[in-house]
Amino acid sequence: MIANKFIRRFAPVCAGLACVLGSASAAANDLEISGEAGIQMRYFFEDALLPQQERTQASVYLQPEFFYSWNGGDDRLVIKPFARLDQIDSERTHLDIREMHWLHLASDWELLAGISKVFWGQTESLHLVDVINQTDAVESVDGEDKLGQPMVSFSYFTDFGRLSAFALPYFRERTFPGLDGRVVPPFLIDTDNPLYASSQEQTHLDYALRWQHTLGSWDLGLSYFDGTNREPYFAQRFDPETANLRLQPYYSQITQVGLDVLAVTGSWLLKFEGIYRQDDLENVPVSLNSVIEEDFFAAVAGFEYTQVGVFDSQYDLGVLMEYQFDERDDTAFVFGQNDLMMGLRVAFNDIDGTTVLFGMVQDLERSDSYSGFFESSSRITDQWRWSLDAYFFSSDVAADPLYFMRREDHIEFTLEYYF
Repeated sequence: MIANKFIRRFAPVCAGLACVLGSASAAANDLEISGEAGIQMRYFFEDALLPQQERTQASVYLQPEFFYSWNGGDDRLVIKPFARLDQIDSERTHLDIREMHWLHLASDWELLAGISKVFWGQTESLHLVDVINQTDAVESVDGEDKLGQPMVSFSYFTDFGRLSAFALPYFRERTFPGLDGRVVPPFLIDTDNPLYASSQEQTHLDYALRWQHTLGSWDLGLSYFDGTNREPYFAQRFDPETANLRLQPYYSQITQVGLDVLAVTGSWLLKFEGIYRQDDLENVPVSLNSVIEEDFFAAVAGFEYTQVGVFDSQYDLGVLMEYQFDERDDTAFVFGQNDLMMGLRVAFNDIDGTTVLFGMVQDLERSDSYSGFFESSSRITDQWRWSLDAYFFSSDVAADPLYFMRREDHIEFTLEYYF
């Protein structure tokens, strides 16, 4: 089943990859190959809600990168595939093309075509304006990993900022762990039968526009997106054959305007992201009629203050705080409705580049609802690196999106090799 799913989703992409690699081999001297590989171990502190889910989970991954340039460096080809093999979760065993694009650079414009990754945003705890790439939810619970997005983009550089336009001809569905994996609601998410507001489904042509500019100590970004929502809603469906509840992802059509701001003033970083989104309510499943907000506003704002050489030591200490607001206060699976994130970042300033970040996100309406995180990493040698992450969840209210994650506290150790 895994092989069939892989062939169906990635055969056209892999064929293109083989063609490109074949062309590049003729000029092997100009081809740069690098990348990373690693082994990852997860340990969960509690037994799961489902009996088949285990408390330990191991996996390995490989992410090579092929870089080829010509025409004096004005034309570049980047290919970055990604593969993970998981011990117990067949859905987490997957292959993706993170990047496979051609980039042409000119004096005041650039053109990109292929599969790529684009990041928008400034804040630490949520990335509201970041709507181009789909989240790869089997990779990590923090939502930082993204799938490659087919696109054609054009950027023009002026004295008044960078203007970019994106055409996105193919939609990537969100990945989810299987019922054998962890950090997932105790219901089957039926990724084989997603629902769409658009009759064109995955082939709907999305587009986006963005302006970004630096004015002194201010970085400004203004964006517009029209297309398929990267955040699925979940329609409930009862399966009479198994007598179990299934969740079908439903991808609505949205228009979204976003603003992101970063201001640097001395040791302070002031951050803001805000969006206004409208949902198309046509073809909404019956079970979602009372769930989807036709339009809403959401924002996250805060600061990061860094004390260099705290207590006359070599360490830098950063204090982070961000407030999260979302008008969809009665919608399940929506985080950051009225929450406060507090954290500390420590930079050891040693030869190994050791850093530590830890903090928590507290729901300001429910004292029992909160999550915590710990992230650390350091080099062992020039090629080897380790990272240790931990995530904690708490909730006693079934309507809270954290409720189904209340027993998913875990640590994650990764040993990485760079080549």
